[in-house]
Amino acid sequence: MTTQQRLKNMDWLLKDLAVTVPCTRHIVLLSADGLCMAQWGADKDTADRLAAASSGLKSLAQSVAAELPHSEGGVRMVVLEVDGGFFYLMAAAANSYLAVTADEGVDAGLMSQRMRDLVIRIGDHLASPPRAPEQAP
Repeated sequence: MTTQQRLKNMDWLLKDLAVTVPCTRHIVLLSADGLCMAQWGADKDTADRLAAASSGLKSLAQSVAAELPHSEGGVRMVVLEVDGGFFYLMAAAANSYLAVTADEGVDAGLMSQRMRDLVIRIGDHLASPPRAPEQAP
């Protein structure tokens, strides 16, 4: 199964997160460079904006992480509390991230736990086998 086919099958995974965590507004699976790969609860334009903004926040978080002792600059999770709700960004699989917006009434602990559960399942769907070395003719 190709990555594109796997991404088409993501809808039910993203919907499951939204259904099991009340107050979820938008869910976006994005590539490290900010391209929306899958979404729930958002139109295409909103999903693309969230993916691009999430990529920028990921880059900022990497810069901050690089200043911490014993850090290699990796980003596991970013949480923002803003007027009207919350924004979550979590590393998913290699070179992909899960971004979620939620209303003020969201249970932050439940959201984090369910996102982590989803990331574990997404990793299985996005994983691709290692490439075999080329053989000399």
